[in-house]
Amino acid sequence: MATNAVDETEATQATTDEKAVDTTKSDEVPETEAPAAADEAQTKEESPSGVGQGAAAVVSAALGVVSLTGSWIGTVASARQNLVGQLETAQNAGVAQQIQAVYGDAWQTTALWGGLFALIALVVGVVTLARPAFGTPGRIQAPWIKSVAWAGVALGVTGLFLAVLKYTGVLLGLPSAS
Repeated sequence: MATNAVDETEATQATTDEKAVDTTKSDEVPETEAPAAADEAQTKEESPSGVGQGAAAVVSAALGVVSLTGSWIGTVASARQNLVGQLETAQNAGVAQQIQAVYGDAWQTTALWGGLFALIALVVGVVTLARPAFGTPGRIQAPWIKSVAWAGVALGVTGLFLAVLKYTGVLLGLPSAS
């Protein structure tokens, strides 16, 4: 019986040792699974996330708003043109010439800057909308990106239209001096 007890104890230890060995073996990743995981991680890194398109759409909309409301650079350019008009206009010049030199040129400068911002907004919006056609096949552009890009295009067209009307004097033209 004593021999039997020793044999059973040794058998239990052997079984426990085998389980321990089996446990460590099951924790190891087989070599065939490791490359598949690496390929999946690499694919995720290479696929575009759409962040650039979203940023371009927001920039387009912001530039469209700036074209309608005015910009700091447009205000500075207008003030500069106003000063140039005052300096270059002779005191004996006619009233119509003074109005055009002092106010008309400044108004047209503001319209030019507004039109430039509108044109940039329009181009950025159209490029953002057209980008998926040249990207990864089957990749769908997020709906919010399309919406914001369309808003930028609409604001750009509106700003460009208003800039042309302001520059030509159709919208808020200079008063006549007669």
